[in-house]
Amino acid sequence: MTSAATPAPTRFLEPITGLFAGLLVISNICSNRLITMGPLEFDAGTLMFPLTYVFGDLLTEVYGFARSRRVIWTGFLTLFVATACLLVASLFPAPAGHAASQAWDQALALTPRIALASLVAYLAGEFANSMTLSRMKARGDNGPGRRFVVSTIFGQSLDTLIFASIAFLGLLDARLWLTLVVSNYVYKVGFEIILLPATLYFSRRLKEAEGLDAVDAGTSLNPFRWRLV
Repeated sequence: MTSAATPAPTRFLEPITGLFAGLLVISNICSNRLITMGPLEFDAGTLMFPLTYVFGDLLTEVYGFARSRRVIWTGFLTLFVATACLLVASLFPAPAGHAASQAWDQALALTPRIALASLVAYLAGEFANSMTLSRMKARGDNGPGRRFVVSTIFGQSLDTLIFASIAFLGLLDARLWLTLVVSNYVYKVGFEIILLPATLYFSRRLKEAEGLDAVDAGTSLNPFRWRLV
C-alpha cells in the first residue's frame, strides 16, 4: 500500500485526466437540452455526466486525493475555457440568412446562468465526492464499493441541487423544477450503482497496473492546494 503523500510514477493518470475533462465538456454542451426517459425528466448532460464521478472515484481510490485534486482543477479549467469560448462565440451576430448559425445559437449557445451553474456545481460536487471517499478510506473503511456509493450520494446531491438552483430556479415552474432535481439525482446515483461492478473491477486492475493503492494519511483536504500532499 502506498502513502498518498509519496508521489510515484504513473502510467494511466494522463489518459484518465483527458477522458475526464472531455466528458465534462461534452456533458456541459448537452446540458441546455431537457429530455425524458420513461418517468424521468432531466437535462441531456446528465446522460454521460455520472461517468465523471466514476472517474473521480477511481482517481481518489487509486492515486489519492492530492492527485485527484489536480485533475479536478484541470477539468475545471478545461470546462471554463470551453464555456468561455461558447459564450464569446454567441456574442457575435451571424450573417443574415445563415440558417446553420441560427441553429447553432438555438442548440449550443450557453446563457451565463447555465455556465455559472455548471462550473459551481462541478467544483462542489467533485470535491465533495473525492473528500468523502478519501476520508472514509483513511479512517479504515475497507469496503471500496461502499466508499464509491456513499461518496457519490453526497457529491451528486450537492451537484444536482446547486446546478438546478442556479440554472433553472425561477425559470421553471415548481413541479418541473422538483421533477428535474429528483430525476437527475435518481438517475445519477442509480447509474453509479449499476456501474459499481465495473468500477470495482477497473479499480483493482488500475491498482495492479500502477502499483498504487493510496491512503491519504496526512494529506491536506484543502481544495485550493496544488502540491501533492
